[in-house]
Amino acid sequence: MNNTIGSNARPDDAAPSGSTLPIRFTASGSEYFRIWIVNLLLTLVTVGLYYPWAKVRKLRYFYGNTWVGHHAFDFHGNPRRMLRGTLLVGVLFIAYSAAGQFSPTAGLVAILIIAGVWPALFRASMRFRLANTSWRGMRFHFNGDMAGAYKALLPTMVPAALFIGLTLFMPGAPAEDAAPAASPASWLEALLGVAMLATLALVPLLVWGVKRYQHGHCALGQVQTRLAAGPGPFYVVFAKAAGVSLLSVLGFCAAGFVAAMLLGLGGYFSGEGGKNPGMHAAMVIGMGVFALAYVVLLIVNNTFLTSRLQNLVWNRTTSTEVRFESRLLLGPLVRLALQNGLLVLLTLGLYWPFAAVASARLRLQAVTVHTRRPVDDLAAQAGLAGDNDATGDAAGDLFGLDFGL
Repeated sequence: MNNTIGSNARPDDAAPSGSTLPIRFTASGSEYFRIWIVNLLLTLVTVGLYYPWAKVRKLRYFYGNTWVGHHAFDFHGNPRRMLRGTLLVGVLFIAYSAAGQFSPTAGLVAILIIAGVWPALFRASMRFRLANTSWRGMRFHFNGDMAGAYKALLPTMVPAALFIGLTLFMPGAPAEDAAPAASPASWLEALLGVAMLATLALVPLLVWGVKRYQHGHCALGQVQTRLAAGPGPFYVVFAKAAGVSLLSVLGFCAAGFVAAMLLGLGGYFSGEGGKNPGMHAAMVIGMGVFALAYVVLLIVNNTFLTSRLQNLVWNRTTSTEVRFESRLLLGPLVRLALQNGLLVLLTLGLYWPFAAVASARLRLQAVTVHTRRPVDDLAAQAGLAGDNDATGDAAGDLFGLDFGL
């Protein structure tokens, strides 16, 4: 199967090598659309078995068009080996679904088993991804150990797994003639609430632990990065995001009030108990305003968290030789997200590749790499690193955690 690889020609606007290396992303939506549509069709035709090949084609295109200074990244993953990880993850989730249908206890055991093995799969994913990523012909490598993966993920995954498992034990609606007094599930509901609150409270800790594990064990030759931040700044970001969410709820309520006013005015002017066409038009407009406000507020919340977390993580990622600077602004990110969402909706999803390229460009080009020595000197010290462990690459994608620029 042929893989589409990004152009290796040096872009005209590439920054000269030196102590400051801006990132440039030279992909185009039209080029990626051709890759995306073929990937989509072949994945559907093969019932998902083509997914590893589709992923390799996508990564090679995106990496090949991501330039740091005069040099682009490349991805060397073998899709046949990645297929093992895809099948493994599929088997795990099929087993979980089947266990949940068999009995609540079996479903709880299955979700706890998945939570128990997921840190190992995540570590394997990181090792595979970085070992197959290169820059200037040098392979990255990931040296995080198994204990670190469990320390980062397992403490916060346990309450989440408990919450999901407890939902399997929740009884259905009681019969109409059942006595309301004896409710054996009251303790279960209380435990479920505690598990949910614990999961939500630990989300910032989970994000910090994962990012510290990722950014603290990435290396290129002798350059080893670390995340110079504790969990406190992550809790601050999530607290601010909660404040934005609160303001969004207030705005959502205001939009609902406007919609109700429009409906009321429509009913007033109809004067016929809602039979006038003006009433129906007002209802449609009011519901449209309500839905639009809801979507906009969701986008604002998501982009706020995205921009703040990217800036926090990359501005605190450093080493003895390299530091990063991220200046991802909220305003442009919100505008791009709104534009992408509208165009994806109007084109019935066909604009998705263009949206993905535009989003990647905005986020990547907000990052600058600063080296404390000439980059050629650092490259001269770097040796090739390799890792043949491809198991778990699909797990990294399904978990939504992925290192990389």
